[in-house]
Amino acid sequence: MKTLLIASVTLAAMSGAGAAQEVTLRVQHFLSADAPIQKGVLEPWKKAVEEQSGGRIDVQIYPSMQLGGKPPQLFDQARDGVVDVAWTLLGYTPGRFPASEAFELPFMSGTATETTMALQEYQTKYMGDELKDVKPLLIHAPAAYKFHTKGKPIQSMADLKGLKIRAPSRTMTDGLNALGATAVGMPVPEVPQALTTGVIDGAVIPWEVFGSLRIENVTQDHTEFGTENGGLSTSVMALVMNKAKYDNLPDDLKKVIDDNSGAALAALAGEAFDKAEAAERQKAVDAGHNIVVIPEDRLGEWQQASQPVIDAWVKSMGENGQAMLDDAKAMLAGARGK
Repeated sequence: MKTLLIASVTLAAMSGAGAAQEVTLRVQHFLSADAPIQKGVLEPWKKAVEEQSGGRIDVQIYPSMQLGGKPPQLFDQARDGVVDVAWTLLGYTPGRFPASEAFELPFMSGTATETTMALQEYQTKYMGDELKDVKPLLIHAPAAYKFHTKGKPIQSMADLKGLKIRAPSRTMTDGLNALGATAVGMPVPEVPQALTTGVIDGAVIPWEVFGSLRIENVTQDHTEFGTENGGLSTSVMALVMNKAKYDNLPDDLKKVIDDNSGAALAALAGEAFDKAEAAERQKAVDAGHNIVVIPEDRLGEWQQASQPVIDAWVKSMGENGQAMLDDAKAMLAGARGK
């Protein structure tokens, strides 16, 4: 009887341990494990979800595409269940998420916090159809992109002529070409090798990704616009979950995911990316890099040259295009005022 009791207790304990972890979420992204998206967003998210679920959800993070595939495939990997959650840039699949491109247009960006908070309102109004095949957890943006070049600083539009510059999206491709550069589209993990081998002469990226790309010794000339940290454009980023995976969760675990998605996660992301932006910029300052700030009163020619890109996007969106752009501008202005 004593042996049976011990066996029963042991079995019960084992059953309880097995039941404690009910769901595994495999999260894949394309940057390194020390990138701001992992350190500042995904790891705190993992901790919150695991703790609030009482250990019933186990979050496993796979940086640098460890589960396979290429960065432009990430959205579909989450949609199709190849992974449970994916973080990606929507612009990596040109033309597929046109509504989001309002915030990728030239000079439509601010700090990570400002643009991200504006996107919370905008996505609700305009991006529902584009995201209907997944469970959106976070739509956000980094701080505005700057020019980072090797061997030649960008001090005027004329300096762009003949330079091959990496672009993150089709809107920025069009924007760079309009400004006189030769745009070369590529996901950001390809930038270090492309810079080193001369495939490109520079890139438009935010400061925050510098450390994880390890390009501080390759590009030491940087150009900002209007104000310190002012930028040319940005990219819309998305953390999305497989819809069936979410739908099959019990209601209490759905609540854990919901409580750690949307505006709450947006605030965390904005803060994390802005903090990383300032830190990486300061490293460049301390290392003696050349940082050019195009004065506010000289932005007019840049904006005028890129206006056809904005006009083309408005036209491509049909009768709602101008209203969408006006709303995006108003939402961004509102976020800046908070």
